[in-house]
Amino acid sequence: MPAANVAVAPATSVASTPTNRKSSVATGSQPERKYKCQFCARAFSRSEHRSRHERSHTKERPFKCMKCRSTFVRRDLLLRHDRTVHAKDGGVPLHSDGKRRAGPKAPRAVSGPSKSSIALDNATLEQLEASSEGNFDVETAAMLITDLQHKTAMRHSGLPFDAAPGMSGMAYAQNDSPMMDASASFSSQPMPDALPRGDVPWDAFLTEPNPKAHSVISSGSFSDQQSLASVSIPNIQPLAMGQSLELITDIYKAANSKAPQVLNDDERNMILDNIRIHDSERAIPDGFRVPNLASLNRYLSTYFNLFHHHLPFLHPASFKPTEVSPALLLAVLSIGALYAFDQDQAYLMHIGSKVLVNQFLQNKENFSSRKCPLWTMQSSLLNMIFASWSGDAKGLEWACSIKSLLANMVAGNSYELKLRTDSRGGVQPTRAEWVEDEGCRRTYYAVYIFFGLLTMTYNHTPAISFNEFEELQLPSSEGLWNSKVTDEEAWQEQLKASPSVTFMEAHDNLFQGEALKYSAFATRVMINALFLEVWYHKRSPEALQDVVTEYKLRLALETWEKSLDLCEPEADTVPLSAPYKGHPLIFNARAMFRNARARLEVDLKTVQEALRYHDPYEVAATMSAARDRVRRSGEMLKVIEECYNCIETAIRQGVRWVARTSPTNWSVEHPLCGMDLMIILTLWLYRLEHDEEPASEEEGAMYMKIRALFENDSENPLTSQLSSVVANLWGAILSEVVVWGITRLMGESFHLHAQALIGYVDDVEVSSNVSTPSMISQGADEDSVY
Repeated sequence: MPAANVAVAPATSVASTPTNRKSSVATGSQPERKYKCQFCARAFSRSEHRSRHERSHTKERPFKCMKCRSTFVRRDLLLRHDRTVHAKDGGVPLHSDGKRRAGPKAPRAVSGPSKSSIALDNATLEQLEASSEGNFDVETAAMLITDLQHKTAMRHSGLPFDAAPGMSGMAYAQNDSPMMDASASFSSQPMPDALPRGDVPWDAFLTEPNPKAHSVISSGSFSDQQSLASVSIPNIQPLAMGQSLELITDIYKAANSKAPQVLNDDERNMILDNIRIHDSERAIPDGFRVPNLASLNRYLSTYFNLFHHHLPFLHPASFKPTEVSPALLLAVLSIGALYAFDQDQAYLMHIGSKVLVNQFLQNKENFSSRKCPLWTMQSSLLNMIFASWSGDAKGLEWACSIKSLLANMVAGNSYELKLRTDSRGGVQPTRAEWVEDEGCRRTYYAVYIFFGLLTMTYNHTPAISFNEFEELQLPSSEGLWNSKVTDEEAWQEQLKASPSVTFMEAHDNLFQGEALKYSAFATRVMINALFLEVWYHKRSPEALQDVVTEYKLRLALETWEKSLDLCEPEADTVPLSAPYKGHPLIFNARAMFRNARARLEVDLKTVQEALRYHDPYEVAATMSAARDRVRRSGEMLKVIEECYNCIETAIRQGVRWVARTSPTNWSVEHPLCGMDLMIILTLWLYRLEHDEEPASEEEGAMYMKIRALFENDSENPLTSQLSSVVANLWGAILSEVVVWGITRLMGESFHLHAQALIGYVDDVEVSSNVSTPSMISQGADEDSVY
């Protein structure tokens, strides 16, 4: 197995190091080893080597990666980790102390092109010996091999040894157009090869398939992460670098004009003044800086063009950066920065927004959830979204700690909205009044949807019941919400022509089997309600005997699916490219629908509960332990069909295209909703491959149907179990480009799950050193923003 090879190969080279070392130093004088270890009889020629060796006794790991949560016993291992793991992220590479102190070194003599010609100098050998007492661990050996391969490649290409793979991305960032801010902090997340645009013919940019996979080796991961190119499937084709950079630039230059913008430096100064006024206690950290004009506009563009369409509760036409609350603006910019892959800026603005909201709530006299301005809910919602999907367990803990506060705000404000609506006595609101009311409704429903995703992902009890919305109108169409009609009379006609349906009317119709016409946002709201009813049903003690409720839930889900044909066509153009027709909200709703269908058959709450703590090894263990929950039955085949539809989308569209563009094109709901489906699919395939009971005709046909996805258009037949191949593929898709840290955690979990499916048990010592994937740039626990 590949993982075993990584562990065995270094051991062979290590066994020969004493002889090599004696021969290599025979020609020179041996330095005096006057620095003795205080714990054993070893001695070293340099004090720093003794210090490194002594850490093998004390177990101290003082070197912390500032881009993830990995820790190391030596700085050189940190540097190698940064070069092998984070160099592709497009960030500024770390440099060793020696390179900072010394000038350029004279080039070493190279006797030939083979790897064996790269000699290890005496200091390197002593340093390795100091840390491992003559025995290399897997991490050290892997780092050494990677470093040797890196040096060999640099020699063959004529580049100096200290040239890092990530430098090409850095050079682009420095020499780009003004829209790409050179002074902004570089991200520790991978830059995508292309950001999506709806009018780009993606097939035209495909090049030849990548012939060879590259493994990623780090102490915070495992040593055998397969890349997408290592799986024999069609359309695994990377985009050319020049074409990718051109598309990245185009997404900002040709962005949808609806995105609000900061027009000049005077408006930026107004934003600065607003922040200072609201930060009366000067509580925002000293390191906080408002991005420059180009970066501000880039973050606004990425928010409104990439994130907003998936949860459109803000009103772009009335969103004025100089007039909205600074807390809300910073929350918007923080998510926009994530989509622009400026992680450091994203966290600074996220912290700033949280500080401003907290100051307002703490200093508000006679606090009442009924009197809280709408921006407090909207800011808190975006901050909770940021924290919950950040990939950091502390972020999730913070989000959960204020769930009740946000739920109370929604309840109090919706009561005020009802009083305000009733006071009109049936008279239609003016355009300004309607925009205010609709903004409130959309915010309440956005909170409801977000809480539903927390329940689905982490098995958290829902914080809001649908009873809160019984008489509340469902959200309007996106066309009406974004309407540019300014004439009051014409707008009133447009409002009258728009259907007005309350939440309970739609709910009752679904359970009665009667399809109803409503908006795309309303479609997303209703599938959230049905999912939560399925969740409540499966948590009730009488669920196994309650066939009537289960029948009603199935009927409601079928009716919801039929209602998609009646859904209002959205005239608004959305600058996203994805395999669906209609608004992104409908595509997201379909993902939630598949998950709700699966939940009626399989309960994976142990996986969801493990996911709360963000340890990929624990998550993978619960995945494997859930094997018996996946039954082989006729009803299960219907669920497997939904799973097939989920993975078919990725393969038919082109796995690499999906992996590189879906993080920005598709909502985070897709990996969240798809996790249950892929676990079920891999475990079902595993059972077919290992159960003594032979597969039925229907099961065999479905198995071959899934297998055909991987073998069509491919010359190489599958050489591994299909269950493991599917798990590895899904993990590779989730790990390719990361906007939300939770997807990297899921990707690592699926890779580990794939190893378990083929009987591989990870080394206990390696697993004990795993670091949680996180979007926190500080690294150390004490520096966490939560």
